[in-house]
Amino acid sequence: MNDQRSAAEPAAAAVAVPEAVTALEGTGRSWADRRAALAPIALVVAGGLSVQFGSAVAALLMPKAGALGVVTLRLAAAALILLVICRPKLRGHSRADWGTVLAFGVAMGGMNTLFYLALDRIPLGIAVTLEVLGPLALSVFASRRLINVLWAGLALVGVVLLGGGGFDRLDPVGAAFALAAGAMWAAYIVFSARTGRRFPQADGLALAMVVAAVLSLPLGVIESGSKLTVPSTMALGAAVAVLSSVLPYTLELMALRRLPAPTFAVMMSLEPAIAAGAGFLILDQALSTTDALAIALVIGASIGAVRSRSGPAPRREP
Repeated sequence: MNDQRSAAEPAAAAVAVPEAVTALEGTGRSWADRRAALAPIALVVAGGLSVQFGSAVAALLMPKAGALGVVTLRLAAAALILLVICRPKLRGHSRADWGTVLAFGVAMGGMNTLFYLALDRIPLGIAVTLEVLGPLALSVFASRRLINVLWAGLALVGVVLLGGGGFDRLDPVGAAFALAAGAMWAAYIVFSARTGRRFPQADGLALAMVVAAVLSLPLGVIESGSKLTVPSTMALGAAVAVLSSVLPYTLELMALRRLPAPTFAVMMSLEPAIAAGAGFLILDQALSTTDALAIALVIGASIGAVRSRSGPAPRREP
């Protein structure tokens, strides 16, 4: 959600590109080889921790700036940072290029907005669990294999457990926002891959982030107004931008240069557990045994769907 995920197409590659190799394949490796194999995995874990703890900080900021205000602060700060770092070229792009980056920005803005609206109503771990169903559904639909339908069924069992059999225990509006964020994450996956093919390096991501920031600005101003200009609020918003966007994108881009896509996808499926830990440590959001079992089912379904894929498909997002 959150925002998930590379300067060009990390998450897209994670779901879309099947690989036969794993990062730790082979025997008889030297310690240097093993350390080199573990390094990209450490980068992905660090990126996941950064994203989810950034979301926890965002939840702390919401009472001051509101959910929409936090989205505006995060996207605006991330856009400024990426523009300074990437300095994307504006000339030499076709209408199709600009249409792709515009769609990418809309998906990114929608994903972040809907996720933070969900986070304002339901616990972080549950919000991420519901959101991750978007990429899972995309992988299942693209694979056209019966086994992945079974994995999707397992994930739905987890969702039913989260809702206590009917979502009476959860805020239904918050759950709906999280599911909608998952749908936008799936769209983010598709357009991040297309943007990565059309724009060099991280240029497309920087431009799409500007689009997302511009779209979110009116909503944030209407909800929060002058609260967005309070120095302490702006500082926290910048921290959320670095933790949830700039830092994880950079770490994942570095990791994807050396890490097989399925390994990355499996580790991405662990984000609900990381989010639950961040919610517990920072927001004091303890999970019941049923919640923990439900999250475990969704994680297991995501891992199973990724590992059983056999064909390419479109690729997350916040």
